[in-house]
Amino acid sequence: SMPSEMLMKIFSYLDAASLLSVGCVNKHFYHLANDNGIWLKIYSRCFRPKRTIWKMKSEQTETVSLDCAALHDRKPGYWKKEYIFKQIAAVKTRVMRLVKPVDPYTGLPCKNKEAIKASGLSWMIVLKDKSGKEHIMEKANLSFKDTSVTILWYSTNWPCLDTLSTLKLFGVTPLLPDQSRDPSKNGPRRRSLIAEYHLANLTESSVALGADKLVQLFSLNPGLLVGLWKEKNEIAFVMASLHYHQLLERSTLGSATVQYALPPNKPVLDDVDPEYGLHDYSLHLDIHGGSCTYLCGTFKRLFCRKGDIANGYLRITVVSLKDNTKHLPLIGTPGLSWETDAFKGNVKNCCMMDVTLLDETGKTFWCFSAPVYMEPSSKTSSLYDYMGDIYTTDYADSEGKVCVELVWLEETKEYFIVNLVLYISTRKVNNWYGTNY
Repeated sequence: SMPSEMLMKIFSYLDAASLLSVGCVNKHFYHLANDNGIWLKIYSRCFRPKRTIWKMKSEQTETVSLDCAALHDRKPGYWKKEYIFKQIAAVKTRVMRLVKPVDPYTGLPCKNKEAIKASGLSWMIVLKDKSGKEHIMEKANLSFKDTSVTILWYSTNWPCLDTLSTLKLFGVTPLLPDQSRDPSKNGPRRRSLIAEYHLANLTESSVALGADKLVQLFSLNPGLLVGLWKEKNEIAFVMASLHYHQLLERSTLGSATVQYALPPNKPVLDDVDPEYGLHDYSLHLDIHGGSCTYLCGTFKRLFCRKGDIANGYLRITVVSLKDNTKHLPLIGTPGLSWETDAFKGNVKNCCMMDVTLLDETGKTFWCFSAPVYMEPSSKTSSLYDYMGDIYTTDYADSEGKVCVELVWLEETKEYFIVNLVLYISTRKVNNWYGTNY
């Protein structure tokens, strides 16, 4: 019942974040909060017009005045959009400045943690039950590694697993980032859909990775781990592992309903020839389990010959069974650490594997961060240097496969990687180079 003129007067005293929140109350408030006069004042206070004496052709300057033309010649909400776009552009500039320096070993930006903080980025999961009701989980613990970040959600109020249909993973960024304070959960934010997972018949449709006395782990591609209490068959925690390459793009540039699609690679002129094969590739491999890192290694000058192409894959041998000079030990006993408010544990022989494969120009050709399980093999070691039980670890997606073979040495209580082979899909290679393998 309050007159619109009085509401407009009240709204004129609000800051940008409060004005956006007020616009969510109802349609009437939304239209009033879109007023160009209010937003033009906010815009002008934040982005002061530039005064120039000399006018250069290559330089464009924008001046904003509070005259009638700036107000009435624009559609309602124009200056609100301009203000938001410029705020987002300023944040992108700060983030791009941070991600510019690149690590020569991983081929990834060196200051990912700082870039994430500058963007105000966080992550949330939305659980949807069969009736359509949504349950939002935001409280999360972050663990940063060389090439990935692991996110752990736990709560005492998880909805019943049998009633759930889907789980959506979102990147969340404040619409108006304020560098002087942490982003408010009640302020205006935007979601970017990273991945969607189906939870119906979870224990049957997913891959069981291992268990300890309290929980059992199930893996969902890409990079999601769900821990279930053994006794109750209810969710204990959810863990997601995100590779730094594509992390900021997928966490910020998608919409609330559509995932961000990466642009296709632009091939450079090179001597890539199906008769010659691939050459001068580099691999950075991380194996970790939460707080512990078991392996961090870089392998240079990897290649693939024509004879290594078969069954739709190009085989790249990283560690050969016959060359014991390249066999690698794991530091410690692999296991995936987890925790909740009341309990914590460690699932043996389960860990996170981060793979970053760079092409001959240093571009990230293939990458992932995913949970894997070290499975006992029925084979026995035939190597003279290693007499012990053999374990295998495999990973596969639409772009390639990783096959790892390890030997357990009882005397020194350590694992040795004695065989590591990458299988790259010919379709992936053809799309990357525009060739025909």
